Amino acid sequence: MRKLVISEIAGDYAVCRGPADAIIEEKLLAAQFCSITRSAEELSIICPTNLAPSGFHHELGWKLLKIEGPFEFSEIGILASVAAPLAKANIGILAISTFDTDYLLVKKDDLAQVKAALQSAGHHLR
Repeated sequence: MRKLVISEIAGDYAVCRGPADAIIEEKLLAAQFCSITRSAEELSIICPTNLAPSGFHHELGWKLLKIEGPFEFSEIGILASVAAPLAKANIGILAISTFDTDYLLVKKDDLAQVKAALQSAGHHLR
């Protein structure tokens, strides 16, 4: 598997779920990192905990890891190379992809174990 550079993004993050027709608060657009996904069933927002929108269901206590890219769309196995060792260590993840790279959310309480598993797999953590 490919060896990657993975950086921890500072701060704590929330995973939020609201109604599909919810309004997106403008303050979210100024965040260092925010992922907004709307489907027919829900509006999902991943953002710094202090920006979590009111009226949404919140899952708190997440840390954000960035897989340093950019990566070409033709590159295969980027996400698998980090997901596999974490699955083997029995650690759940929430993955988000952007045009250039991938991000992982892991529970804050699992962070030390996450770092150890990724380093054991040969990845470099910053």
